[in-house]
Amino acid sequence: MNNWYVYIILCSDESLYTGITTDIERRFQQHLSQQGAKYFRGRDPVKVIYQESGHSRSSASMKEAQIKALSRKDKLLLINSESSLDK
Repeated sequence: MNNWYVYIILCSDESLYTGITTDIERRFQQHLSQQGAKYFRGRDPVKVIYQESGHSRSSASMKEAQIKALSRKDKLLLINSESSLDK
């Protein structure tokens, strides 16, 4: 089942949060209501700025780890390169 997403959220302190889910809107709402990751204690999610679909649970977890290992600069390059493909 390839219905997992990898996503990046821009936070109120300009940091970037990376996660995985099967339902991005539901997960974003959980983060907004402080029912998601502990990362959002003390900062608010602003918007989803990157999403990648078509993953299995395993491949989504691996991609999440790869993205989390990137520098902020490289994460922004990923986000911008993917955004330009959608235009």
